[in-house]
Amino acid sequence: MIQQFRFCVLTLLWALSLSLLVLAESHASENTFQVRFDESVHNQPFTGRVYLIFTRSQREPRMGPSWFQPEMFLSRDVVNWQPGEILDFTPKSKNLLSFPKPLAEMNLAKYRAQAVARFNDLEPNIGTAPGNGFSQVVSVPTDRNQKTPLFIIDKLVPRKTFKNTRWSKLIKVRSALLSEFHGRDTYLEATVLLPQSYYLQNQRKYPTVYSIPGFGGDHFRGRRETPVSEKNEDDVEFIRVFLNPRCRWGHHVFADSANNGPVGKALTTEFLPELEKTYRAIPHQRARFLTGHSSGGWSSLWLQVTYPDTFGGTWSTAPDPVDFRDFQQINLYDRNDNMYRNESKQARPIARMKQEPILWYESFSKMEHVLGHGGQLRSFEAVFSPRGKDGAPMKLYDRETGNINPNVAETWKAYDIRLILENNWKQLLPQLDGKIHVFMGDQDTFYLEGATMLLKNSLDHLGGHSVVEIHPGKNHSSLLSKNLLLRIRKEMVQSFLAHQSEIK
Repeated sequence: MIQQFRFCVLTLLWALSLSLLVLAESHASENTFQVRFDESVHNQPFTGRVYLIFTRSQREPRMGPSWFQPEMFLSRDVVNWQPGEILDFTPKSKNLLSFPKPLAEMNLAKYRAQAVARFNDLEPNIGTAPGNGFSQVVSVPTDRNQKTPLFIIDKLVPRKTFKNTRWSKLIKVRSALLSEFHGRDTYLEATVLLPQSYYLQNQRKYPTVYSIPGFGGDHFRGRRETPVSEKNEDDVEFIRVFLNPRCRWGHHVFADSANNGPVGKALTTEFLPELEKTYRAIPHQRARFLTGHSSGGWSSLWLQVTYPDTFGGTWSTAPDPVDFRDFQQINLYDRNDNMYRNESKQARPIARMKQEPILWYESFSKMEHVLGHGGQLRSFEAVFSPRGKDGAPMKLYDRETGNINPNVAETWKAYDIRLILENNWKQLLPQLDGKIHVFMGDQDTFYLEGATMLLKNSLDHLGGHSVVEIHPGKNHSSLLSKNLLLRIRKEMVQSFLAHQSEIK
């Protein structure tokens, strides 16, 4: 009786295992997709990365993947892919990358999908980068016996065009420094927003505010049909310049680096003189002001610290890590620290909402791995890391384990703003006194407040006049209140007036 029972159980288990195997094979077989690109959009063989992006939202799949609501996507690197040639995406495809799980394990029923070819390798985005190719949107069949239609890449993302208005102008300056570095013509771009009196007082010169957007932003947001109404008692008006910080790797933060080139030097020695000559801007440090948010906040602080005699003050909001002992809660100088796990071996969050973690380092990093260049973490490495033998930025950490490479972390010290200030404060104090203003929320969405608190402690100890404020209850977005923005503008006016005798 017992033997008969055992035989029945073993038979049942064998049948169940066989059923699961068949189901898995059936599930894997249905996740087979084919892509080709049309000669009309790219008339030569293509070498680069190709994507299949899936979504259940109403937007076009190519608009993803989203940071906060990442959905499934695939990528493959191809070499000399011919126009019209079929490219397979199957669980057994060579060089196939997938997020967040292997293709064979993805349940893609009821998803909509789109193929993208990264024809434009100089932009950080995938589906919205000008010149990249994309296909029609395809609905993945719910019937496993029904074949998914062929994805035909036959459209190109159009080039973004800037239309000048009376009050906002595009300025595009070719940089000899960056052109030599990259081996191709390279430009610095910005939107120039003219003040209300610009056409009425054609001999008047103006102070300038240089504004730097955060990760993913560019200069187009500065374009407008009307001038800014300054409304201050002292009749101070500014030329406002919205700089474009985008580059192949993401955001170059206007720091000279081994991978992005001498961007800061190009800005200060090539771009500023051209802008001031073209738009009647006052060519004096006390008439140049910096501001920016997030990666733009780090950029504005970096430029002020690195070029202390070029700018008259920075008002930085929610900057990226300004002290690498707290790089979004990670001590990069601790050999035992890990990007993915804390000391209790718990998963590290990289973002939160209402104090609840919503993104984790490991999954975020692995999503970027499938994305390729242009992600936030890789963008940090492009600025702070040396260039590797393969021509790409050296990786700070192992993508599988999260272990930090201490040799690479050591090179990052050259961009640790707190460390630079501490090591050079005696020389920098006369040049920076009263010029540093940093604002951060104590509930920052990306855990950036820890590094800013360390900077505040350091500057308080060093002495001099610097402003570093931690605003209670504010996160990455809510920090930028109307009151804070008005205060920043007022303080810029006051700084300009206080140094008018120097300017003249």
